[in-house]
Amino acid sequence: GDQLDEFVRQFELPADPAFVPKGSSVFDECGEFRREIAEEMCARAGITEQQIRGEMKAVEIEKGVQNWEWVQALIRLLDRNLPGVSQGTIEVFLRDVYLYVKRDVVRNAIDAIVADKLKPDTAVVVGHSLGSVVAYNVLKAAGTKVPLYVTVGSPLGIRAIRKALSPIENPVAQWYNAFDERDVVALYPLDGKNFDVSPAIANNDKVKNWTDNRHGIVGYLDDANVAQEIYSGLLTS
Repeated sequence: GDQLDEFVRQFELPADPAFVPKGSSVFDECGEFRREIAEEMCARAGITEQQIRGEMKAVEIEKGVQNWEWVQALIRLLDRNLPGVSQGTIEVFLRDVYLYVKRDVVRNAIDAIVADKLKPDTAVVVGHSLGSVVAYNVLKAAGTKVPLYVTVGSPLGIRAIRKALSPIENPVAQWYNAFDERDVVALYPLDGKNFDVSPAIANNDKVKNWTDNRHGIVGYLDDANVAQEIYSGLLTS
């Protein structure tokens, strides 16, 4: 986390795109990436294009990369329509994910830190939120298969993220994915439609995450089924 914060400072990429210059390749790419994910979040939340246009108070809207106002309207609607989800939280998530999946220097540095913690006798790896994307990359690059990978609140099924990680694969012996269907980050199950790998990933969509934004890691780790899965993985190692 500290290393990622340092990269945010180095790239001078604030969460709010209103404060970044236009016409720069990095900012344009970031804008397009934000738009793709924000539109998926709105679709999953049942927010319609009519609502978005109403938020912008305009009739003809071009959804191009330069239209920062369109993306800001998406995020404002998510803020208002999803309990516990703030505009700032969404913007920071989009910025951090962008830096990790789109900038090799960021991804390589973060992966190296996590890979150093992966040992030959590691029995279970747990990944949450962006951490599930990082751990996935590290496990894919590892020479040996970890017996169990547990993901909670994972955004790996989001199209823009999945595309950036292509080709995708299952790098572990067993993969268990748990999410709350109200979690704005974990939009989709990691199934044949959204993360088609072999062997298939076991998905649990029954978690009722009690944290305000339905995404907090404590609301996943104290779920009885998630805890049992991790415990069983440790027992059989």
